[in-house]
Amino acid sequence: MSKLQEVKAMVEQGKTKLIAGKVQEALDEGNKAEDILQSMIDAMGVIGDRFSAGEIFVPEMLIAAKAMSLGVDVLKPHLAGESTSSLGTCVIGTVEGDLHDIGKNLVAMMLEGTGFNIVDMGVDVSPEKFLNAAKENKDVKLVALSGLLTTTMPKMEETVKLIKDSGLPVKVIVGGAPVSEEYAAQIGADGYAPDAGSAAVKAKELVNG
Repeated sequence: MSKLQEVKAMVEQGKTKLIAGKVQEALDEGNKAEDILQSMIDAMGVIGDRFSAGEIFVPEMLIAAKAMSLGVDVLKPHLAGESTSSLGTCVIGTVEGDLHDIGKNLVAMMLEGTGFNIVDMGVDVSPEKFLNAAKENKDVKLVALSGLLTTTMPKMEETVKLIKDSGLPVKVIVGGAPVSEEYAAQIGADGYAPDAGSAAVKAKELVNG
């Protein structure tokens, strides 16, 4: 097994204690940092698929994402440019009136694993705060809104409208238990994802498309 495959396997298995050493070994062996990063992104793709298929659950996904982020820390000094990001910045948060963050945190980890710089706004974020973050941060390509309460869906709509009306060149993706593909289209969002794995795939499509 090549070092890149070993790194990929370690992320998939969530080997948080061993991943940094393995990434360093892969670098020492002469593998390019970009290639090592890609192997970890591939691993998170596998994890996302398995999660979507119901083969693994939130704890396994969190631990794989944690392993990935520890691996990325080792790579950061070796990656070209100042950031590991190839896809731009994503502003993510749970909409105003909603305090749920497990889903949002998972999506943030998956997006970071896919190659986004993440600006996590936390929970109970007003439409204006989302808009300001999209304006103030560098290279924002995507705004991701999460909401788990039916009562906060109007705030999601308000946030999408505010961002769209601002004319900023950003895509908006929405998700959460009460949200559907139809609702996302109805409120003018660019994309919808039912879970963290598909959010990463959809986000990449939106910014590359």
